Amino acid sequence: MKIVVGLGNPDRKYAKNVHNLGFMVIDEVASKLGASIDKKGHKGLYATINLGGEKIILIKPQTYMNLSGESVKSIVDFYKVPTENLLVIYDDIDIDKGSIRIRQKGSAGTHNGMKNIVLHLGSSEFPRIRVGCKPDGFRGDLVDYVLSDINFSEFENAIDRASNAVISFIKGDKIDVVMNKFNG
Repeated sequence: MKIVVGLGNPDRKYAKNVHNLGFMVIDEVASKLGASIDKKGHKGLYATINLGGEKIILIKPQTYMNLSGESVKSIVDFYKVPTENLLVIYDDIDIDKGSIRIRQKGSAGTHNGMKNIVLHLGSSEFPRIRVGCKPDGFRGDLVDYVLSDINFSEFENAIDRASNAVISFIKGDKIDVVMNKFNG
């Protein structure tokens, strides 16, 4: 079993925000696999997919970004999924806009949603896909930037590539293979 988490904020007013790139990737994965993210539970909205005999859960926490760990901890504990079978997708202001970076593990960096997940899981030993959103010459508070709407054309390729990386992972490719295919 695998659990794939896309980070973002609920409410329509945040739907097109930089901070919702994780939700956008999850929505793209669901679209490609013909799934509907319409079940409620574990402080999130989720879909359950059977792919090649393996159960896959796609989840979008509804706790707001800074409390994402509550949802992740709930679903990981409920299904007793080892952290190597958890994949988290989120925006990263330290990576060039429109690029993606996949890692087996790592620190939460400055991302509050990831900090909360690491806090709740007590570990940073899980794979992640970071969607780059480094601001081009943005001046001001970074909170204002991550809560601003994206220009979809700048992220369309990254969302597509990240969704393909997720599908590769859930179809059974080890994370190092996924990294070799999609990083760079």
